[in-house]
Amino acid sequence: MMNKLWLVSLVSVGILSGCANTTSTSTSNFVDRFPQQGSELPYSVLRGDLIDGKTNQAFEIRNGGFGSAMTGHPSISNQFYALTDRGPNANHTGEYGKGKSFPVASYVPRIGLFEVASNGEINLVKSIFLKRPSGSLISGLPNTSALGGTGETPYHANGKPVLVDDSKPYNKDSNPIKLDDYGLDGEGLVALKDGTFWVSDEYGPHMVHFDKNGVEIGRINAFKEDGRTEFNLPAVFQHRRANRGMEGLAMTPDETTLVGIMQSTMANPNKAAQKSDITRIVTVNVINGETEQYLYRQEKAENANSEISTLTTNKFLVIERDGSFLFGGPKKANPNAQKQVYRIDLTTGTRLSDIAETQSVTRDESHGLMIEGLTLEQYVVKNGWDALAKKGIQPVNKTLVIDMVKEVAYPHDKMEGLWIIDEHHLGVLNDDDFATWSTKGKLEQKYLDANTVDSNQLYIIEADLMGQ
Repeated sequence: MMNKLWLVSLVSVGILSGCANTTSTSTSNFVDRFPQQGSELPYSVLRGDLIDGKTNQAFEIRNGGFGSAMTGHPSISNQFYALTDRGPNANHTGEYGKGKSFPVASYVPRIGLFEVASNGEINLVKSIFLKRPSGSLISGLPNTSALGGTGETPYHANGKPVLVDDSKPYNKDSNPIKLDDYGLDGEGLVALKDGTFWVSDEYGPHMVHFDKNGVEIGRINAFKEDGRTEFNLPAVFQHRRANRGMEGLAMTPDETTLVGIMQSTMANPNKAAQKSDITRIVTVNVINGETEQYLYRQEKAENANSEISTLTTNKFLVIERDGSFLFGGPKKANPNAQKQVYRIDLTTGTRLSDIAETQSVTRDESHGLMIEGLTLEQYVVKNGWDALAKKGIQPVNKTLVIDMVKEVAYPHDKMEGLWIIDEHHLGVLNDDDFATWSTKGKLEQKYLDANTVDSNQLYIIEADLMGQ
């Protein structure tokens, strides 16, 4: 059962980075009255003409989709921003190889501004469409291989490839498959006091700075040859696992340092290393470009770190989850589904830049810190965390703050958004995948149980976020 929601002294609200102040609506006006079972975000229908692969009936693709990340409005306490990813998609193998079906290929990734009413009802205030520096709309289509593209060929729902000009036949030179180096699969979101945003994604990964209207004004990634970047991530981040890139993004209270977390173990140096429990956190000083890396140890291999949110300069909340459904959904019911929020402290983890090089410890331009010729990912798989500790490398300490399965019988597979409202209240949001699922490449409606279609659902939980 969810703990009873309660009012906290408003004096505490301003302590947390990213928490709203009280210039608009006081916390009590919506937190105290918020429904224990959560509240659904509004959605529109993108298309309803496709046939469900299981029922053979028409089903809805919804927008929805505002669950890849969330963050509080910097100055209005009952408003939050939420991010979509690249749009509805599903695995598909067609005439041009393995890839993704994009049933709404023209979809534009966007940031939604939402407001919570005093009765808990949630309204969409506006959508901010993401744009190139020129002001033209970006897409959610994959990047080219030069920017980390993993060969995901985009297809329409009818199985035809997405082409530069769909009105003409495919031609490798004059009308090739359409890719987009500005395309984003957004997963992390920061809203700054000046009205601008930072978004991290699963493609590059890229960290992109947008102005208040959604126009790109800056970019950070691991590709030094990308002329759009002023600063770069360490090259090791080019080895992100496909579809498991930089899932969470936060900013320190002074707004000088971005903090990103990778969803899962990277394919460093190859896929054999990626099925593990070691993930990386990276910090980037946006003033001078300096970076630092830390390690995070997951509870089990191939879990997902789906969000990171700021408490203080060094303390953050992190989502760790698996991909199961408590009540089954399109999979088997899993009573042991893991949907948890941990508090971490970067000062407890080893700064990888502090590790001195020796005969057995070296650094590689592409693969980062190496031990006995192995990447950190390989070394943990082969020798374990205790062996890594003997080399002087420790992951950040973490403390369980909220178990959403125990709190609210959390039914969703993807818990991906955190909103730090104040020291004792946390908003949690799921990614509903635009209410779609796929089985063996066939699109279908996404259900949580036999009767409930998945949707973006906001929960507000009472907890001691700071650990005081």
